[in-house]
Amino acid sequence: MKLKGKVHRYGANVDTDAIIPARYLSLSEPDELAKHCMEDMDAGFLDRVQAGDIVVADSNFGCGSSREHAPLAIKAAGISCVIAKSFARIFFRNAINVGLPLLECAEAVDSTEAGDMLEVDLNIGEIRNTTKGKTFMAKPYPEFMMGIIDAGGLVEYTRKKLSRRS
Repeated sequence: MKLKGKVHRYGANVDTDAIIPARYLSLSEPDELAKHCMEDMDAGFLDRVQAGDIVVADSNFGCGSSREHAPLAIKAAGISCVIAKSFARIFFRNAINVGLPLLECAEAVDSTEAGDMLEVDLNIGEIRNTTKGKTFMAKPYPEFMMGIIDAGGLVEYTRKKLSRRS
């Protein structure tokens, strides 16, 4: 799976309340959540984001509460991938469950600025900053996790598995 998009850059400790404010937790439809993604932290985010864009952040992205709304809002807003130095573990799992790929690569984060263009090959973990002509390697996903991401999340992955059995 290859992704390409413009970078939206954030710092460390972006918590789930910054990604999707708690006042919207009664929403469950991805399109409705997307309308409020990053609104308190970055009011212009939705005006700038285009389908396929990539979020790059420092360490501990997705910290805070364990709400599934946060990765769902990011994905529904059009973000194809998040690259950070590290992720809160429950956010990481929730992101995989909704089919939002995440990559940990400190070198890529340190060499990337807002507006840079990235190309990401999830199958091998390659991150290319085409703006700066630099390439970085993140650890690729194991086959079963790539299957979940390719399917669009755990629910679709499970549906496909069950339909093959029938």
